[in-house]
Amino acid sequence: MSQPHIAILDDEPEIRQVLSHALQEAGFQTSSFGRATEFEAALRRMTPDVCLVDLGLPDRDGLALVHRLALESGATIIIISGRAQVQDRVTGLELGADDYIVKPFDPAEVVARIRARLRKPALQPESRTSRAAFNGWVAEFDRYVLIPTTGPEIPFSHAEGEVLRLFLESPKRLISRTQMLDALGGSAGESFDRAMDVRISRLRTKLGEDPRNPRLIKTIYGAGYIFLGDVSWG
Repeated sequence: MSQPHIAILDDEPEIRQVLSHALQEAGFQTSSFGRATEFEAALRRMTPDVCLVDLGLPDRDGLALVHRLALESGATIIIISGRAQVQDRVTGLELGADDYIVKPFDPAEVVARIRARLRKPALQPESRTSRAAFNGWVAEFDRYVLIPTTGPEIPFSHAEGEVLRLFLESPKRLISRTQMLDALGGSAGESFDRAMDVRISRLRTKLGEDPRNPRLIKTIYGAGYIFLGDVSWG
């Protein structure tokens, strides 16, 4: 099995060097970039498994880049930034990032977060189908789009797709926060809970759900979530 490929985008050479060394020592392949233009050009010829993205880039708005990556790339996206405010984290997650690490960081933590994000759930074999129909919608996971009965396709991010797939593979069953953590990977705590809340909120919006009384994705307070749709795969 080939080593996972990690793309590092940060304008500080020292940080790129520290991350590359730690990740290579942990058995990952790495590619490093100091500017968004170089990074985007490289994406046309490579497909990284994880993108580590700094928000303070000299030639591009980091959040806008994260949002585009979330819509167009199948890679896991982890923001590494000196912006430590809660609102910065929320915005990054809302725009499609899978995780958010604040500078200064311990390289060992970055390695652990990446390993957690790359951990494959046991219920997700490589041969699984990539298309599911439910309640007037079709989700195509290979193209990252939702297709309604009428109207244009609606793109979703890799992070949103992970959550949607978890729901569609376990319809009408309670999914606890612990089960979500085990299935999706990540670090337990407030940041994981906030990330899940953000992704579920965005999925509800894309599915046209009433936020006060959603029909499909129900919150069971103190217990978790349940997806109430009828799902057909294939």
